[in-house]
This record gives sequence, C-alpha cells and structure tokens, in this order.
Amino acid sequence: MDGVRYKIREVLDKSKIEAFLQQARIGHLGMVDGHLPYVVPLNFVWTNGKLYFHGATGGRRNQVMDANPEVCFTVCEEYGTITDPVPAKTDTAYMSVMIFGKAQPIVDLDEATHMLQEMMNKYVPGYFNRPLPKQHVDKYRSAVFGGPVQVYRIDPDHITAKENPMEEEKMFKPGKTV
Repeated sequence: MDGVRYKIREVLDKSKIEAFLQQARIGHLGMVDGHLPYVVPLNFVWTNGKLYFHGATGGRRNQVMDANPEVCFTVCEEYGTITDPVPAKTDTAYMSVMIFGKAQPIVDLDEATHMLQEMMNKYVPGYFNRPLPKQHVDKYRSAVFGGPVQVYRIDPDHITAKENPMEEEKMFKPGKTV
C-alpha cells in the first residue's frame, strides 16, 4: 500500500518543479565521503535547468566532491500539518525535489559571474544597484579559508519530486480540537 500512496505523491509537472526550485531558499547537498554519508545545507540557485552553489575552496565539502563528484541535492519545504479525526491519518503538507548528478567546479569566469549574479538576485533582490563585475568575481576571496570562492554546477542526471498538497480546511490550527 505504501508504494501506491507515495506514487500518487509523485510530481511530474516540470514547470511546477522549476517554480519550486527557483523560490526555495535552502537545499541539502548529499555526498559520499569514503564510505560515509556527508550532508550540508546550502544556499543555491536553479537556472537554465542546472543547479549552482558556491563556497570557499579548501573546505571538507570541496575535498569530498573532488574525490567523488556524485551528489544528491535535496530541497524540501514543509507547509504544515494536515489533521484527520483518525490520529494515524494525520499527515504533513510538503513538496520535495531530489536532484542526482555530478558536481563540477566552474572555471569559466562568465558562468561563475552569471551564477553569483543570480545568487544576489535571489537572496538580496534590488540591494546592489549595479551588476556584478567579472573583475570582482575574479578577485573575490573567502574570509574563511583565504582562498578563492569556488562555484559548482550540478547537471541533473535524474530528478524526482513529491508533494502532499495543503488541504486548507484540514490544516492544523492551534486551539482547534475534534
């Protein structure tokens, strides 16, 4: 029964997945560190069917991806609890997307600049009054490790998405009892 129930939650609408990935603010990057899983939360941008993120060079995350670029990037948003008179049928409203692929460091300055501009447009829209100059990206250094910031791209091999939509009349509101 569970397999059937979760198949029903599958999202195949590509435009819905696109819209979700463009507005979601945090994702979790899953990597394989030797034989161990390693997952970190990240800001990201989804643009032109690709996922981008960045961070300081020299950190554990980058070392893990250099050794094994196979990753899974998961984005999930929880919208509240769906109530039911039967306690076992109480559920969570959510949408989640999993992107599987290889994380590749971006060496092209134009692509890196485009990604960082998209990142600013998403997280601080309208804050900067001019576009990000390429020279700035080229010289940008991380305060954490003292090295350049590395931009990564994931070209998706496979994307899965699931959702349990909100049912407004059934959403939990504190103080309401059955």
